[in-house]
Parts: sequence; structure tokens; C-alpha cells
Amino acid sequence: MLTVNGRSDAPAVAGAALLATYAQMPVRPVRGEGSWLIEADGTRWLDAYGGHAVASTGHCHPKVVRAIQEQAARLVFYSTAVPLPQRELLADALVARMPAPLGKVFFCNSGAEANENALHLARKWTGRSKVVSVSGGWHGRTVATLAVTDGEHYQSFAKRAGMPLSAKVPFDDVAAMHAAVDADTAAVIVEPVQGMGGARDASVAFLRAAREACDRHGAALIFDEVQCGVGRSGTFTAAGAVGVVPDLLTMAKGLASGIPIGATVAATRVAADVRPGDLGSTFGGGPVPCAAALATLEVIDEEGLLANVRAMEDRLRRGARALGVPNVTGRGLLLGLWLDRPAKPVQEALWKRHVLVGTAGEQVIRLLPPLSISVAEADQLLAALADVLR
Repeated sequence: MLTVNGRSDAPAVAGAALLATYAQMPVRPVRGEGSWLIEADGTRWLDAYGGHAVASTGHCHPKVVRAIQEQAARLVFYSTAVPLPQRELLADALVARMPAPLGKVFFCNSGAEANENALHLARKWTGRSKVVSVSGGWHGRTVATLAVTDGEHYQSFAKRAGMPLSAKVPFDDVAAMHAAVDADTAAVIVEPVQGMGGARDASVAFLRAAREACDRHGAALIFDEVQCGVGRSGTFTAAGAVGVVPDLLTMAKGLASGIPIGATVAATRVAADVRPGDLGSTFGGGPVPCAAALATLEVIDEEGLLANVRAMEDRLRRGARALGVPNVTGRGLLLGLWLDRPAKPVQEALWKRHVLVGTAGEQVIRLLPPLSISVAEADQLLAALADVLR
């Protein structure tokens, strides 16, 4: 055993002190460039997983890196106890990209926190507690978000904490959505494009049904865009792609290209009675993540990444179908390749070819590449997939 600060029980293996909660991909990156991860020996990996949809502008985009460096040199942090120009600028920039009446922003640190606060605002606004969610949905690991996430394994944590579970509606079932929402409902929470549920894009009819049911009973509609937002759907918000406007919209993951930040965007009427102390986050909207997020938005605009998302979606869809993939679901660069075989061996075979992809369920390969992925990189991904499927 190594002795560290007088302790003889410190682990001798690097990383052994980490709690083993995450399955590990077989890459140990020390550097990132665009769509690529690079190991210490120079081995390059094509990253079609994007750090779980986080690397929106690619790894280490120069403009984002520069914004982080410059802000860190001026002011690394101060809490939400003081106003900060970066926080105000980012809130204005997000609202400018939102469909009306989404007009008020609360910043936090993650997607789970963004969803937790959206649920809190919905319950405060309506004075009710019941939540309706969708089968296959994933919303986070806080107690409140586990209660609306699908799966007994996850909901068991919420049960033990005494949090009431949500009412579940089958995915894309319009009639069930109308039937589930009633006068006791505080909110309906739905991912316009499910991530963990298999990169499934909800139909416009289903999302409209959720909007209509909420309007009929005075409930709040929450769009969880933590994974499918910030341009990943081919428009800045997935709501913009389907033309259905929620009362609350959440985002995180790709918002700051890798620096942790989350945002809950609320309709003005939902936020009207919010008072100091109703919500809180020490690190919410700190200067460095806000600077990184502002730079991310600029890159998305200046480099035409929304148009690139739509073009690369089309290329990957057509390419996967040409390889015999039975079904391709999702929207933009959140795509699910539904195979006719187990997905895990395909994923592992792609790893052997230094291509990172995710899975979602037993037979789905999930693609979450940077929004900046190039034609050549998309073709390289398809070529590796073709090699594996042969």
C-alpha cells in the first residue's frame, strides 16, 4: 500500500479511490480537437457520442476556450448574491432564441437541476402536485426527477424518499395523454426527442395533445430539452422544430460546450409570482460558464451549425438506411439506429475501430456527435459502421 499523508490504506491503483458508479468507455483522452479525442500516445478517436451530447461546438473550440480563459483571468466566480453582466447577457441571449411567451431564465448547474426547478415552478404556479410523464422518459437523478423518470430501478430511489411518482403515459399515445391530464395535474413533462428512451422523436400530434390537455386543465407543459436542445434538433429549440410552445423549457448539456450549466426558461405568466428565495443555486450562472455559453451561441450562429445539423442528419439517415439499418429515429444529431441485432456488440466493435457511439436499450445505437461534425467525419462513421455490420 502507498502511504499518503500518513495513511497506509490509500489505494495503490490510480483512480481506485473513485466510487465505481460509471461504466467506462475504452478511451483515456488527454486532449480534444473538434470531433476527435486524443490519447497520450497520439491515438485518435472519432467521437460520435459527444461526451453525452455535451460537446456541441466540438472539443476545445478556440472561441469557447478563449472566452473561458479571458473570463477566468478577470473573475472566476461570484455567487448569485451579486448581479453579473455575463449572467444577464446570457439570459437575454437565450430569451431572444425562445418562442414567446418564454421570457424568464433561472440558471443552475445541470439538466437534473433544471428539471427539478421546472417541476417546482409548475407546482408553485398551479398549487397542485400531480405530474404526468412519458414512458421511456429520462429527466435526472434528483429525487423529484427520478419520480418522473421511467424505470423501476430509478423510481425506487424516489419511493424510498417518499416522493410521489408521476402518472405514466405510453410514448406517442395521444388518447392516453388526454386521459391522464386532469384538474389535479400540475405539469406534463416530456422530451420532444427522447435520449435514453432510444432517440425517439415524439410526433407533433402527441406534443399538441399535451399542450391542449394542459390548456384545458390549467396545467404547465414542460419540455425537457436537456439532451435534444441547444441546436441538436436542427433548430435552437426542439419546440421551434415542432411548433408547440411549452410553459417551461429546460436545457443543459451542450449549452456551454462542456462547462457545467443548466437553465430553466419559464413563460412570463408562470414566473410572475416568483419571489427572492423561491429558487436558488450558489453556482447558477457563474461568470465562467456564462462566458462559455455565450461563446457557444456565437459559434452556433457564426458557423451555421444549425444548417450543418440538418445536413448531417440527412447524410447519416440515408447512409444508415443504405447499410440495411431497419429504422432510424430521432431528430437532428440525436439519432437512434434501431438494429436487427443486439447493439452492445456493435458498439464494442466500433470502439475497436476507435469510433465512440452510445446505446439506448437492447438494439439501439445512439449517435450524439458534435453539431460541427463534417461530411468526411460522418462518412468515416458510416464506413466503420458498414465494416462492423458486414
